[in-house]
Amino acid sequence: MSIKRTPMTLRGAEALRIELKRLKSEDRPNVIKAIAEARSHGDLSENAEYHAAREQQGFIEGRIKEIEAKLSTAEIIDPSTLPANGKVLFGTTVELEDQDGGAKVVYQIVGEDEADIRQGRLSVTSPIARALVGKSEGDVVDVAAPGGVHSYEIVTVRL
Repeated sequence: MSIKRTPMTLRGAEALRIELKRLKSEDRPNVIKAIAEARSHGDLSENAEYHAAREQQGFIEGRIKEIEAKLSTAEIIDPSTLPANGKVLFGTTVELEDQDGGAKVVYQIVGEDEADIRQGRLSVTSPIARALVGKSEGDVVDVAAPGGVHSYEIVTVRL
């Protein structure tokens, strides 16, 4: 059985490492203290503070496991090491022009965990990214979206 590698940029991997460090060094010890404090108040069956702290502990431990799993299967890709051939690849930044309205948008193609449309980071698995990958500057791509098919011209591709 082969392990499915998850593409991730250097920035995305570093953000996960920082979150993992915070969870282990700050959040986990704080919730353990909160549980101990709540236990000292007596009857646990009706102790809302205790139940809330235990729920928070479960969330923290689950998130730690999730991040560790993602980092263990991550294939960290540095876009600066990719060939600058004008093609849209993972990690590249693409400027698109909407063929219908002329509006321009800029997206970086990133891993699923890094995607944030408000910050211009588009998941490599999104319909737009899948349509763009492998295309070059000047190409026009059609993207099937919930609101219908949109056509975009690739204006620039940069690392």
